[in-house]
Amino acid sequence: MLTFNHFNFNVSDLERSIQFYRDALGLEEVRRKEAKDGSFTIVFLGDGKTDFRLELTWLRDHPQKYDLGECEFHLALAAEDYETVHQKHAGMGCICFENPDMGIYFISDPDGYWIEIIPAR
Repeated sequence: MLTFNHFNFNVSDLERSIQFYRDALGLEEVRRKEAKDGSFTIVFLGDGKTDFRLELTWLRDHPQKYDLGECEFHLALAAEDYETVHQKHAGMGCICFENPDMGIYFISDPDGYWIEIIPAR
């Protein structure tokens, strides 16, 4: 049997991304791996409740913007207090798409990755 372990986003500014995920989603760094030659840093973020990790990878030799396709792939998180989280994200100005009929919305991180916020069921 296989289980989910982590999902990766490559980021252009690691510290900015860590701060965003902490502020917007409450994710905290749980592990870090740095290349001896400084060519990459990988940081794993966790929610403190599950074993699933978001891996943020910074590559020194990748100065160009990442091609995110059409933002059709995304990470989704469930909010126990959906309305409060929605207000927080609205205040942060990071909501990029809302679908009130479905009861969901998306936020965008500093590199343009979309994160879906759904109510916990």
